[in-house]
Amino acid sequence: MSQHFRERFRGDVELSDLPGHALLNVIRIPHSVALSPWGLIGRRLLYAFILLMAIAGIVYIDRDGYTNLRTFVDAVYYSAVSLSTTGYGDIAPVSQRARLINILVITPARVAFLILLVGTTLSVLTENSRRTLQIQRWRKTVRNHTVVIGYGTKGRSAVSALLSDGLSPNQIVVIDTDRDALDRAERRGLVTVQGSGTKGDVLKIAGVPRARSVVVAPSSDDTAVLVTLSVREIAPKAMIVSSVREVENQHLLEQSGADSVVISSETAGRMLGLATVTPTVVEMMEDLLSADEGFAIAERTVMEDEVGANPRHLADIVLGVVRSGELYRIDSPESEAVEPGDRLLYIRRTTGQQGRA
Repeated sequence: MSQHFRERFRGDVELSDLPGHALLNVIRIPHSVALSPWGLIGRRLLYAFILLMAIAGIVYIDRDGYTNLRTFVDAVYYSAVSLSTTGYGDIAPVSQRARLINILVITPARVAFLILLVGTTLSVLTENSRRTLQIQRWRKTVRNHTVVIGYGTKGRSAVSALLSDGLSPNQIVVIDTDRDALDRAERRGLVTVQGSGTKGDVLKIAGVPRARSVVVAPSSDDTAVLVTLSVREIAPKAMIVSSVREVENQHLLEQSGADSVVISSETAGRMLGLATVTPTVVEMMEDLLSADEGFAIAERTVMEDEVGANPRHLADIVLGVVRSGELYRIDSPESEAVEPGDRLLYIRRTTGQQGRA
């Protein structure tokens, strides 16, 4: 049955088999060049116009050294046909000084003028080549990154949490079909891939087989199930965290291969219920979930001087102990003493004095 679902979403052409230049509108890697091709052309034309006016001014000052040159318009005309190498010959330098100026000033300016105009076209063309090489290099080197599938409300919140936790933007790849959403992700410095997360070839060009973790945050539960199934098939070792709206669909995501499932509707419902009875508890919970200010829940390795100690007696407020991939709450018998290799879930102070990392 899962094979039937995947066949429905499979395209005729595998994107992962396409060369880099064919993926220019699919993969977008943020870079420091802010000017569009039209902006680049406009700037080059402005430089060419300034150079043209400068040469026209020099020629007009020495107008007596030229035949048939009387007005400033004549000087602009001569400069235009000279810099563009047209050279009609109706205006020509006749004095020694005018010819010397042509040799030392106008000839180098002619070369610069041509470089400006031709260079504009080459820059626009080579920009695609540069982006193609950048995409090819990125696809070969990307490793241990995090892929976020779906850049809606949940996806944006997940990215904010990752960035606040210190993950570099170039280690986050966003997959979405919405171009506007991807533009917002790119402005945050994230690598973006346009396409559906249900398609294996889109997942492959996003580097999912080599990803450390994958966040599945689409807008519907059925899409989340199919995406999780596709991700687990091509990335058996990746950590998959999936979001689901309804609790009855949790087991479907777990069966599809999700390591962790977040139930958005149930979590929001509990927060709403608590807010009507104990609003201060909700305020504290929101503080713990926000990594920007106040307190946050974090995880760290056990220090050597903490081995053997009861986690309740440590300087940090410990909520649980992670041992061999299993989480033990602070009140469980397994958490009576900290062992080498354990990791602690604790409340970290995000302002003021920090806990040990």
